[in-house]
Amino acid sequence: MYHERSTEQRKRRNGTKIVVFVLAIVLVVGGWFAAGAVNQNLREQGAVSVRNAILDSAKQCCAIEGSYPSSLEHLEDEYGLRVNRSDYVITYEVFAENIMPSVVVVPR
Repeated sequence: MYHERSTEQRKRRNGTKIVVFVLAIVLVVGGWFAAGAVNQNLREQGAVSVRNAILDSAKQCCAIEGSYPSSLEHLEDEYGLRVNRSDYVITYEVFAENIMPSVVVVPR
């Protein structure tokens, strides 16, 4: 059977719809921010991994050749180091052949 809803029932139902809609919006926005934070964290961890790989290759070069490499290109050519330059800005500075180079890796 059909019976009309009272004004109070309609208001309650409309209020419920609004609450559900607002909660859905909050969840979407919260997910958006969480994904951005996770992405930034992964990029920073990647930069640390790239820096460690460069330093490990430099140490290996020093152990084999007796001095640290003068450039990052030497590590790429002779030791098979591969660096994603499109995702990271890399600064490789050598002070002397017997001192470990300074390596700074920053995500773009």
